[in-house]
Amino acid sequence: MNRPVKILCVDDEQNVLNALRRLFLDDDYVILTANSGPDGLALQETEQAQVIISDYRMPSMNGVEFLREVNKKWPDTVRIVLSGYADTSAIVSAINEGQIYKFIPKPWNDDELKVTIANAVERYDLAKRNRELSEELTRKNAELERLLRERTSTLELRSEMLKNFQNIIDALPVGVLGIDRDLTLVHANEVWFRTMSGDFSILGRTVTQFMPPEIVPLLEKIRTDGRGLVRMTVNGVPGRLIGSLLHGPQEQEGIIFVFIREDDIL
Repeated sequence: MNRPVKILCVDDEQNVLNALRRLFLDDDYVILTANSGPDGLALQETEQAQVIISDYRMPSMNGVEFLREVNKKWPDTVRIVLSGYADTSAIVSAINEGQIYKFIPKPWNDDELKVTIANAVERYDLAKRNRELSEELTRKNAELERLLRERTSTLELRSEMLKNFQNIIDALPVGVLGIDRDLTLVHANEVWFRTMSGDFSILGRTVTQFMPPEIVPLLEKIRTDGRGLVRMTVNGVPGRLIGSLLHGPQEQEGIIFVFIREDDIL
């Protein structure tokens, strides 16, 4: 732990508190003491001890009542009961109502009590770390959900934009087709497919497989000059094919073609 471990000892007998303070004299613990349950609650409000040791039988507020209040306000604390009162039902009540970690009889064994306190501190650290990890996971999940909502919104917007773009391309009175750097047809509009007599199988094929031979010198010119034009007859339809070089992400090249039928040229 970054901060010093604080142990709050509550007992109405001062000699017991003195014995506990002496027991942990050589340890790196801050020992706090109170003579009653109400005083212990008041001290805990300001000091925030991680481990609390309480006597079972005390006047005005017994150990069960005291630790029950501690459990309500500071549930992360590790709570231990010391008592010479060997009533089994009382022990069960203390454990259930105060969520007790250990019930240690008086007189205690110093070595065993020190081991118990060391384990209690380790238990507190582990619970604190688990809580921090859980809170961190909750924050990350919330952030992930936010990012997913934003990404979904962005994807929906892009999808709508692509749909509108496709509608615009399809509405053009000329044939439009796009090929990637491997000369594969990856996109075309409705006018182009009508020119090709509705042959959609050309998608995914290289243009040299379904275009006239004039396409080869046109491709070389476009790669050299960035654009080019040639007269050609496609599927029996004479026209002009205009091509322009495209640069996409990561310098990937593509070519956009526009085919204008001769009978559409004024």
